[in-house]
Amino acid sequence: MLFDTHAHLDSEEFTHTLADVVEAAVRSGVTRVLTVATSLDSSLASLEIASRWPSIYASVGIHPNYCHEATDGDWEKIAELANHPRVVALGETGLDMHWDFCPFELQLEYFERHIRLSGETGLPFIVHMRDCEEEMMVVLERFAKAVDLNGIMHSFCGSAEALDRCLEWGMSISFAGMVTYPKNDELRRLATRVPCDRLLVETDSPWLSPHPHRKVRPNTPSLVRHTLDCLAAARREDPESLAAATFTNACRLFRIEPTDCPRE
Repeated sequence: MLFDTHAHLDSEEFTHTLADVVEAAVRSGVTRVLTVATSLDSSLASLEIASRWPSIYASVGIHPNYCHEATDGDWEKIAELANHPRVVALGETGLDMHWDFCPFELQLEYFERHIRLSGETGLPFIVHMRDCEEEMMVVLERFAKAVDLNGIMHSFCGSAEALDRCLEWGMSISFAGMVTYPKNDELRRLATRVPCDRLLVETDSPWLSPHPHRKVRPNTPSLVRHTLDCLAAARREDPESLAAATFTNACRLFRIEPTDCPRE
């Protein structure tokens, strides 16, 4: 069994095909999927999807590129939704200096809100980091001085130093399709340094389709197997054993019973 720990099933790419996408995932052995939110509307949509399929769980949160679109009361509603039994994570949150959609100070404010809500609820927070590693490490280190961070570095593509620090602070590391791209030898090397009990796999669908399906659009949870197989080869581990380990890691992190029936 495989657990795709980061997909955006509320994306418009799946508007007319979602049932087929979910069915294909289960047929391919992807028996759990976390659909990750980017706004209040996305959080509500993700929760609705998770309520329709027992194999799917939801996160709630506000993406750093959309914080400026949040209106009065949005965050309070996110905090309320975090108590729903189908919600198992917060975010995605974090920082992004690649785009200039949202003022950086506002991104910081919302990132810190997610981390604090994680401490209050026990739900892990999902971290988006793009072109801001130094700034990200400053924020995480400040919080890590008080508590172990219950967080996930989503679609990790940072430096060895960032990896080591995040692991030291208690975080989990998730790899998406980028780790499968032929040119990314260094990222695969870093993946070998992640302890087995901290490793997760994801698709970030509908984006980042893995090799050899990089030109396939949209990416779907059923393709997470390629990322798992790539990691197993890089780490010189048995793919089925690594799949079982990442599945167990995700269930533990999201506080899901592994024995829960994932099929409809």
